[in-house]
Amino acid sequence: MTVTEEIKVSSGKLKSKLKQLVKEGNVRRIVIRNPNGRTLLDLPLAAGVAGALLMPFWIAVGSVAALATDFTIVVEREPGSAVTKVE
Repeated sequence: MTVTEEIKVSSGKLKSKLKQLVKEGNVRRIVIRNPNGRTLLDLPLAAGVAGALLMPFWIAVGSVAALATDFTIVVEREPGSAVTKVE
């Protein structure tokens, strides 16, 4: 079982919010949805993913950010892990 959280962000803050989530280390999966609820990007994350391995992810995020102005990030976390809220 995983803990799921939804975060609404604008396209200007999408990349910085995703970087923050990846750095937290307790995220299992990140899903990016457009304002209509359509999934644009679905990325499972393995523990200890290195920055170089995420390069295709960041390229895709840049492409997705051009598609709309508002997004919902769905974050799946490890059960029992603390949720760090940094705005």
